[in-house]
Amino acid sequence: MIQPKNHILVIFGASGDLTYRKLVPAVFDLFEQGLLPEKFAILGLGRTDLSNTDFRQKMKDGIKQFSLNKPDDEAKLNSYLEKLHYFSFDTKEPDEYCLLKGKLRELDEECGTENNFIYYLATPPSMYKIIPEQLSLQGLSDESTGFKRLIVEKPFGYDLATAQKLNNQLLKYFNEEQIYRIDHYLGKETVQNLLVTRFSNGIFEPLWNRNYIHHVEITGAENIGVGNRGGYYEGSGAMRDMIQNHLLLLVGLVAMEPPALIDSNNIRNEIAKVFHSLRPIKEKEVAQYAIRGQYIASTIKGQKVNGYRDEEGVAPDSRTETFAAIKLFIDNWRWADVPFYIRSGKMMPTRVTEIVIHFKATPHHLFADDESIAKNHNQLVIRIQPDEGVLMKFGMKVPGAGFKVQNVNMDFHYSDLSDTYLPSAYERLLLDCMLGDSTLYHRGDAVEAAWKFVDPILNAWKSDSSIPVHGYPAGTWGPDVSDELIEEKNITWRYPCKNLANDGNYCEL
Repeated sequence: MIQPKNHILVIFGASGDLTYRKLVPAVFDLFEQGLLPEKFAILGLGRTDLSNTDFRQKMKDGIKQFSLNKPDDEAKLNSYLEKLHYFSFDTKEPDEYCLLKGKLRELDEECGTENNFIYYLATPPSMYKIIPEQLSLQGLSDESTGFKRLIVEKPFGYDLATAQKLNNQLLKYFNEEQIYRIDHYLGKETVQNLLVTRFSNGIFEPLWNRNYIHHVEITGAENIGVGNRGGYYEGSGAMRDMIQNHLLLLVGLVAMEPPALIDSNNIRNEIAKVFHSLRPIKEKEVAQYAIRGQYIASTIKGQKVNGYRDEEGVAPDSRTETFAAIKLFIDNWRWADVPFYIRSGKMMPTRVTEIVIHFKATPHHLFADDESIAKNHNQLVIRIQPDEGVLMKFGMKVPGAGFKVQNVNMDFHYSDLSDTYLPSAYERLLLDCMLGDSTLYHRGDAVEAAWKFVDPILNAWKSDSSIPVHGYPAGTWGPDVSDELIEEKNITWRYPCKNLANDGNYCEL
């Protein structure tokens, strides 16, 4: 393993939940495995007035709760905590950035980190303009004396116009090569394994095209509602929250061409090509290609569950979608006329993210009647979460007289690799940034291309009141009309269960 160069990780918004639950525990896991450089420090910045001791104690609690490598050596944990520092700081005040520059210079000299800094913006998006600009004005984006990298959390804009504005603002002060737009989905082992599944197996890549694949289905489901985040979710919705970033990214990885090399530029070039090849959905066509829904009150396991409009912070007449499904096409040689079906929703039967490759049926149906042909298509299921793994469904003869065929499963679970350590998404992505590897980070042009595809859908939903918001009872797989997107006889969405290989039409929450 290549060792990162000495550096300081500077976290803006360090008194917040993301730092406590994800970032500092993930860096501790890297420390436990010996993957941090010899000279390293974390500088937490926040408006909350904390001493170094207070900050370290708070982070110690977070590490004990949320790190994968639960600390059992108090001395080693304390040696890590000594690398943590805190500086009370108001990101909105330009004058304070001069003080920050002095603090960084002092800490850099003390720790010997060679003027290498990574800035992590664990802040509201409203700070994404202010912080880079002020860092640049203080010379803290200049790489002439050491690397300077900027990690930006999603959302990357609210629509195409704001995404373009954000990219233009960031590029005024940092080069594209310095900007790391983080999406924790890309840090998941099963997402990265998509590339290996496709490009290292001779049995898959020759079939990975319009000649052999009938359709592709991607589901990102949650079994919880919006909780106390109703105010935030009202300005987001399922399309912005999940489909524009996470699920379209999975489309890019499924549909991309083989890169010339497995490196950042080549992989991200191919993903961007997919986004540029998405067939535009015109506003007048949205009702035909996209469906939205909203969960309504229901009873689950004997307990009454609120509908979305009853949640805290949600307008009583809200038309914000908690479920979205779209049918899209990729207009290139490989995927011409192969439909991709994508759906995401809250308050569904189980929490699951998976990709299903539906292969075409055999050209001559020797062993199936008309009603069962659809059920006997081969499927490759790539489970992102939970019960991460890969499932292949194929037909086998049922014992007994005749040639009755049923689908059987051949599956692999990552949990079977009991001796293999699986890093968390933030752990993997933070290490990549430390190494200067942006492969698993979004690039600006791809972000804009994704928004360009999604914008007409959102505009139509906003302006055309005749497009319905379908209700679906909490604990179900969304509105029944979502099945109408799949215009094939006897073919519907796959209904996944929490456990990868358990198939059926019903799953418990």
